[in-house]
Amino acid sequence: MQLLGGVIDPELGSDIVELGMAKGAKVEDGIAYLHIDLTTEGCPLRAQIQKDIRARILSLPGIERVKINWGVLSQDEKAEAMSKARFNVSQNAPDTEIPSTTKVIMVASGKGGVGKSSITVNLAAGLASRGFTVGVIDADIWGFSVPRMLGLDDHLESKDKKIVPVEREVGDGLLKVVSMGFLVDKEESALMWRGLMLNRAVQHFLQDVAWGEMDYLVIDMPPGTGDVQMGLAKMLPRAEMIIVTTPAKVAQKVAVRVANMGRNNYLRIVGVIENMSAFVTPDGERYEVFGSGGGAELAAEVGVPLLGRVPIEAAVASGGDDGEPAILNAGGPDGGPAAAELASIVDTIVSELVPPVEMAGCSARMLDLATAALDEFDAQQAADS
Repeated sequence: MQLLGGVIDPELGSDIVELGMAKGAKVEDGIAYLHIDLTTEGCPLRAQIQKDIRARILSLPGIERVKINWGVLSQDEKAEAMSKARFNVSQNAPDTEIPSTTKVIMVASGKGGVGKSSITVNLAAGLASRGFTVGVIDADIWGFSVPRMLGLDDHLESKDKKIVPVEREVGDGLLKVVSMGFLVDKEESALMWRGLMLNRAVQHFLQDVAWGEMDYLVIDMPPGTGDVQMGLAKMLPRAEMIIVTTPAKVAQKVAVRVANMGRNNYLRIVGVIENMSAFVTPDGERYEVFGSGGGAELAAEVGVPLLGRVPIEAAVASGGDDGEPAILNAGGPDGGPAAAELASIVDTIVSELVPPVEMAGCSARMLDLATAALDEFDAQQAADS
């Protein structure tokens, strides 16, 4: 039921537990039996909700199948759900400026030096190149590197008491980026902050930035399981997590701790990316410089898929230095095996693991009708008095 609390009605912005749609859950012999009531029979949001439910529940160790018994809320239950949704919309300020329809992906690692930031900017650029609006938070406050990797050297500005993210167009898509690198005078500046200050900085990135509408938000997490990681997990309970490791066993074992931290906070672990898996020569020969098998073993231990193995390639490093992520060359004459692998990972994310929210419309129409009816009732009451 805790995991079902992370499944939201995309248009009402409330989770299915709060709305009273999740009636119960039990587990027997590796099968999770769920009872879910929808607001209307045959609502097209059912496919989206079903996909989110299966993704979250199947991320639990020991769960092999999910069986859902679908029903429909009674008129009284429906009225109560609409009342809660209306109250949330009109009375409750959001805890963050992140829209409820935005899919949040945390890119995490157990230790530094595994190429987590490089993976983050390539995934973000790859999503944007497919026409999505993608937010990027550089939450590695001490080791900020996202601005350089995306070729951005602007400073953050404010408008109407909100921070305005730095933007970059990528194909038909858009990147919206926030980083401590936009606030310091020099890239070489050292931030000597303690945990509470770090956590507060990330909180500002979530609450005081005018993000606007976004399809995805990709967060470059600090390595490890410190204050920032736990703070983000609590502020973004519906987030998904991708873990980056190298083939080395030491990186794999450390990365397990990150997965455990995520699961302890009821985050869904989407999968594992093995970075720097091998050096590939122009002739196609592979040399496993940092060992082999770490990514696959980590994925098996955590019980999630291995999303891909990104080889060592000079184009990835030079792309980070020049502000042109290697994934943008995928499929072109300058593209190599690393760009192709990164593009394949993005395809899997969009099509299978973390698809964008498709606004179906039925719940929004119900909310509009309920709101209009209540407003009309309030107006009539005022006129009668």
